[in-house]
Amino acid sequence: MAQFLARQVFPHYGAIPRSYFLGHHRAGLSKMKNMLSSIDYVVECRDYRAPVTSMNPMFEEALGNKKRIIVYTKRDLGAIPQSPTQIQLEQKVRNFDRNSTVFFTSSAVRADVNKIIKHLRNDAAAPEKLTGCRMMVVGMPNVGKSTLINHLRNHGVGKAKALKTGGQPGITRKIASPVKIIEREGGSHTYVLDTPGVFMPYVPDAENMLKLALVGCVKDAVISPVTLVDYLLYQVNLHDPLAYQRWSEPTNEVVPLLEGFARHTGLLMKGGVPNLDSAALHFIQKWRAGEVGRFILDDLDAEKRRREDPMQTERLSMSQALKVERTSRKNKPEVDDPST
Repeated sequence: MAQFLARQVFPHYGAIPRSYFLGHHRAGLSKMKNMLSSIDYVVECRDYRAPVTSMNPMFEEALGNKKRIIVYTKRDLGAIPQSPTQIQLEQKVRNFDRNSTVFFTSSAVRADVNKIIKHLRNDAAAPEKLTGCRMMVVGMPNVGKSTLINHLRNHGVGKAKALKTGGQPGITRKIASPVKIIEREGGSHTYVLDTPGVFMPYVPDAENMLKLALVGCVKDAVISPVTLVDYLLYQVNLHDPLAYQRWSEPTNEVVPLLEGFARHTGLLMKGGVPNLDSAALHFIQKWRAGEVGRFILDDLDAEKRRREDPMQTERLSMSQALKVERTSRKNKPEVDDPST
């Protein structure tokens, strides 16, 4: 049997959409900017599996120079917990945010959230304010903002969760009421506000759009699930081609993989025909649960080189991104009305 060679590039970008900028994203960002004068901290959540791609540059421009905490969520899904790989990756990620305090959180590790609570309790600025400390939690859709707030509330004041969470983006559509996470004598408590996830108006790199779709920042219907699994297969093969050996031998072909997965999991249509779309969605969910390899989608070494290159291309500013988004909507071909 010939040795398996994984694809080194993923060429099948086709007509990948480049935006998921919805009305409540725009409205939420505008409201955040208007509330900045009453906010002491901005807590920005990013997905650990895409630590560079899930950073929304619009926050840098919109939220000014407020004190910033960066929280990378779902760390247990980007590497084996406590492994040398995880330690190395987190050091590389920290180097991208040297001007901010950085934390990493997992879904079930209490110590991760306790570190954030301890940092906030010890912060010199917070106790000095008679009115307490107000924090705003921001981030791309579905990166774990509401889950983080619920954990902070539970570990900080021992209360049950206050915010609804879900596996798809769009659960939070407006800025919520303040949630108390730290109590202090004299009433100088610490509160956090949840905000709607805000997507970028335009994503210049189609591969970044695929990454954001894989980690759940856009709804699963936006990009074909088979296309997403094809890209995921490309990534899995680069990191651990044995991660799907329960359903297929190592392969670069997505259809045979999905057919084998559908038969093993019973996702069949009439006549025993594999339901590829359903199989693709289930395969993606398994990866999101850490059952098909745990790795980071971004190339951190390439990002380091990009940042060190004096000729690097600057990221789009918010005004530039909004202009591109308006132009793309204006130039989008009209769909014929079937009723005419």
